[in-house]
Amino acid sequence: MMTDRKIGVRDPLPGVIYPPPDRLLRYVESSALPDATLVGALTESFRQHAPRVALCTPEGDISYAQLDETTDRFAAAMIRLGLEPLDRVLFQVGNCKELIYALVGCLKAGLIPVCTLPAHREREIEYLGCHADARAHIVQGDDPKFDLGAFALRTQLRIPTMRHVISVRGEARAGMHRLEDLVSSQSRKDDCHVVTTVDRDPYQVALFQLSGGTSGVPKIIPRMQNDYLLNAQLTVACLGYRCTDVMFMPMPMIHNACMVCFWIPTLLTGAAYAIPADMTPEAWGHVFSEKRPTWIGLIRALLPRLDTMVDRGLGSLDSVKGCWCPDAARVIRAKYGIPSFAMFGMSEGMNLYTRAGDPEEVLDWMVGRPLSPFDEIRLVVPGTRIAAAIDEIGELECRGPYTLSGYYNAPERNQEAFTPDGFYKTGDLMVCREIGGVRYYAFAGRTKDVVDRGTEKVNCEEVEHAVSTHPAISGCAVVGMPDPVLGERICAYVVVRHGHVVPSVAELGQHMQRIGLAKFKWPEHIEAIDTLPLTKVGKLDKAPLRDDIRRKLADLAQQPSQSATQ
Repeated sequence: MMTDRKIGVRDPLPGVIYPPPDRLLRYVESSALPDATLVGALTESFRQHAPRVALCTPEGDISYAQLDETTDRFAAAMIRLGLEPLDRVLFQVGNCKELIYALVGCLKAGLIPVCTLPAHREREIEYLGCHADARAHIVQGDDPKFDLGAFALRTQLRIPTMRHVISVRGEARAGMHRLEDLVSSQSRKDDCHVVTTVDRDPYQVALFQLSGGTSGVPKIIPRMQNDYLLNAQLTVACLGYRCTDVMFMPMPMIHNACMVCFWIPTLLTGAAYAIPADMTPEAWGHVFSEKRPTWIGLIRALLPRLDTMVDRGLGSLDSVKGCWCPDAARVIRAKYGIPSFAMFGMSEGMNLYTRAGDPEEVLDWMVGRPLSPFDEIRLVVPGTRIAAAIDEIGELECRGPYTLSGYYNAPERNQEAFTPDGFYKTGDLMVCREIGGVRYYAFAGRTKDVVDRGTEKVNCEEVEHAVSTHPAISGCAVVGMPDPVLGERICAYVVVRHGHVVPSVAELGQHMQRIGLAKFKWPEHIEAIDTLPLTKVGKLDKAPLRDDIRRKLADLAQQPSQSATQ
């Protein structure tokens, strides 16, 4: 029930752009946006579903009651470390139950998680830590490929506000806390009291997600308590999640897609979320054999692993009743006969979904329609303010009750990214079609200079700057190279300095590692050219480079068949 208090944030956080009061009031009075917090809704679900299984993990099942207690204890421990509401906390943790413990615990303590990736390195973490004024850094302590603990201790020295480094799943080491020790140090009676005193504001920031890095390093996206709750609730309603479901979504759990489309909706529903031991078909098969998921979430790049699991008899899809798959729903439906739903989404907010009962054309070729009736979409002819016609490609602009109003502390970017009336200019291309009186949308590409590599959108400019620091390279242009599994891989066209030779992919990778660039951003193919192509107005022209790499790949694909016929 609505109260008489003023609608809007009580204690604005500097650098955050909050929704305009008039639109906010319209959303709330129309019940399009809840006057409730994400953390409050999660806490209520934990108590309502206390005996049920919340997490299926390699170490055993975790009940909602256990999840509630553990997150209360961690929240209390964070408060007793001296952290205060709205303090920011960097996260670098892979898929494990401790990620949920830590993230929900931070929400209960009123802290703001910053959703960075385990793959991020000095360039990203130091920038984001300083930009967000982060006071704590939570890392995975048992990552076999990289010592995140040592890395966090090093970067702590270069982030002025950083006070605490906390590891999960790691051995005790000097200079950092362990989540497991912090949890065990708190008593249930005391931690409940401390946590219940934390102020909860539906209109305040819940967490900081990250953009795909479409202009330099990733931008910080404030997601509010009630808008993130709404986003998850609408997903539940759209796909029909039930408390009897078992969810399997092996993508990074810190990603917006996995968080707001799967594990948060799971925990709000009282269903079970299954976490595999790793990304191997064997680990997936164990989950499918033992826990029998009813819903799965996959992207095209992960389908070969699912195929391997099934083909080798490691696990069966007999229990699966639905699949969330943004970019290959038709493939899954045709191959396995599972109802599969495409979608389009962004960390900035707007989600479009296909739904059960949609026309076949929509289910096979489109991304559906927005989640909320209050989502506003308009398509404009790229580079203009002219509205695109039905069936004409246009650039997507959007606003709505769960779409951001501005990036954090980024006035120049916000000037570019938003229209005067508050629509977010996504840089994505769409086509709108009317079918049976309903408007549906199909994805038609991107205007932004990014490589769409699997789950990551890699900013070309950032990679170009990094590659150009190699002593042998004087110029670089990065383009997406078509790939049947990842969608695109990173191709670098380079101009080599006189007297030097073109570095190999491995040599360039070593350089990327030395300067601290995340591995998923490293070039995977190198082409040497004499000069970078320019447009008539002297700007870098990537169109001929994209055409060149497509042509070379096509020629390469034809070679085996040609030789076979000779």
